[in-house]
Amino acid sequence: MLKPALAVSALAVDVVDGGRFDVHAARPRAFTLLAFYRGLHCPACRLWLHKLDGLADQFRDLGVEPVALSTDSIDRARAARDDWGLKTLPVGYGLPISTARAWGLAISESIAEKEPPWFSEPGVFLVRPDATLYMSSIQTTTFGRAAFDDILSGIRFVIEKQYPPRGTA
Repeated sequence: MLKPALAVSALAVDVVDGGRFDVHAARPRAFTLLAFYRGLHCPACRLWLHKLDGLADQFRDLGVEPVALSTDSIDRARAARDDWGLKTLPVGYGLPISTARAWGLAISESIAEKEPPWFSEPGVFLVRPDATLYMSSIQTTTFGRAAFDDILSGIRFVIEKQYPPRGTA
């Protein structure tokens, strides 16, 4: 289990537009926001990531670099980006199930033909520039996700007040 103020597990995936995302190499001013989504098959993920894409510039203005991540293949991740109209949000793909488990994400097995055999359930993580965890929110199903508006206002407070990570005991 990842714990606030401690180093996060390794995480490196390819990105749809080319290049590679590596959480330990990321150097945001404030945080990296990792939004793990279920995959192309998930209509709730579409709405959720569309909201994040619309707020991406506001996050970046605060020094937060958002990235969406899934276990999907490049073709499914590219289709999600294109079909969902994600304009500025980097979309990482090919997340190994073992890495998803190391991050504490719930793993589901397919119950419908449109789903991949295995995929991770949603989660949001804020990682500091030194690759330590600030905050996490993990779901075991498609609903009950962290709201990006709430996270955005929380980050404003954290930065303004220099609020430390909680849940470290």
